[in-house]
Amino acid sequence: MSGSLMAVGYGLAAIGPGIGIGTIVGKTQEGMARQPEMAGALRTNMFIGIAFVEALALIGFAAGFVF
Repeated sequence: MSGSLMAVGYGLAAIGPGIGIGTIVGKTQEGMARQPEMAGALRTNMFIGIAFVEALALIGFAAGFVF
């Protein structure tokens, strides 16, 4: 029974990074619409931010196997 509870826990924990990535991409799109000349720098920063948020999700996934 504990295995299925861990899967539900990870499913709930994945909501946070999903919301975070959505917010990052949405705000980057707003910035690109307001200042198109900054699109390259904004895109680079967006990918860095997404990588950090996704790393947190992967750490949570790995922690489910360790603990």
